Amino acid sequence: MADAKTILIAEDSSVILNLTKKILELQNYHIVTAKNGGEVIKQIEKQKIDAILMDLNIPVKNGMECTKEIRSHQDPEISKIPIIAVTGNANNYSMDDFKEAGINAYLPKPLDFDMLVQTVKQYVA
Repeated sequence: MADAKTILIAEDSSVILNLTKKILELQNYHIVTAKNGGEVIKQIEKQKIDAILMDLNIPVKNGMECTKEIRSHQDPEISKIPIIAVTGNANNYSMDDFKEAGINAYLPKPLDFDMLVQTVKQYVA
């Protein structure tokens, strides 16, 4: 079997983080986590990440700031990582805001776990 794809979950809620991690581990993904925007940047520079589930309301740097920083990264491998925004405040953003930041897809909270798995599979072929 091919090596498991690595998904970075950027989420400051332990409950959501653990649930999401379990769901994706059941799909044979390798999971790494970040509780804030600073950790997201450290993780992507430390190892190969195949996709990021980015909560938009994380401390230090929010998800939009993180996404913009990732998109402008000098390493093309890093700048092209698929980013799936996860937010309970989608009304604060338009699809244009997401596209402008470089977000590939977005999932509303509360998370629909079937949709989560389907969306991750779509970006991590």
